Amino acid sequence: MHGSDQQHTLASPALIDGVALFTGTPSRCTIHPAPINHGLAFVHNGTRIPLGAGSLCDAPVHPVFASVPPRCSAVTNGGSSVWLVEHVLSALAGLGITNAVVSVDHHELPIMDGSSQAFVRAILDAGIAEQDAAVVPIELPKTVRVEHGDSWIEAIPSDAPSYAYTIDYGADSPIKRATVEWDGDSSDYAHRVAPARTFCLKQEAEMLIAGGLFKHLAPGDMLVLDADGPMDNELRDSDECAHHKLLDLIGDVALFGSRINARFVAHKSGHSMAHALVRAIAETVD
Repeated sequence: MHGSDQQHTLASPALIDGVALFTGTPSRCTIHPAPINHGLAFVHNGTRIPLGAGSLCDAPVHPVFASVPPRCSAVTNGGSSVWLVEHVLSALAGLGITNAVVSVDHHELPIMDGSSQAFVRAILDAGIAEQDAAVVPIELPKTVRVEHGDSWIEAIPSDAPSYAYTIDYGADSPIKRATVEWDGDSSDYAHRVAPARTFCLKQEAEMLIAGGLFKHLAPGDMLVLDADGPMDNELRDSDECAHHKLLDLIGDVALFGSRINARFVAHKSGHSMAHALVRAIAETVD
């Protein structure tokens, strides 16, 4: 259970091999066990990158994103940075792993099928070990809210973490409006949240392809939606897009580096707003 009072790590290393989404090159990550009170961290090029508001990286993963909001989350320490960390962090948070080291051989995590399912399976295959120490969560002194236009996220003080996300692309969108929630149960995360894949609309995909991205992908490799729904693909569930946004939110909140006792409620938000929330929480609990 994610809400367990005990700290947890992996029983053995978990290996995930795949391809980087934005560069199309091979990418491998290994999730290693870590001791009590270690927390979550990345290692790249021999550099340890601990989580926390100070490690968030705003540099674009590709020049085509230089003038638009981030399409993924990244962390940095000195000259070493790692992109697309939200899916593995979501899997770790979803399964209640509090101590682990994610070593990566590329500056971008493997995309796999666009969900966190491969990370969850690898972690479960490696085993989860309970540790002889209690989790000490961060307690919020007040509600923290960030907003931009009609998009917003709130972190409301609570006895345990929980998450809700509302997706709304408008009445004419092939993506229907939906609100989905996760209350911290690891089995529910593995079965309902983890399989939800990243997605984009046809016009977004065409813009990114024109910018030189995704030449290694064939139609159907990613979840792309036009006016009629998925192209050369099928939804895994009717709210898959909303569930993926929930998956991302869980992973982005994990960037804080410690469990936060709060109810996270998000409305039409993306990575940049989640990053702003992590920074705002850090300022609130300093």
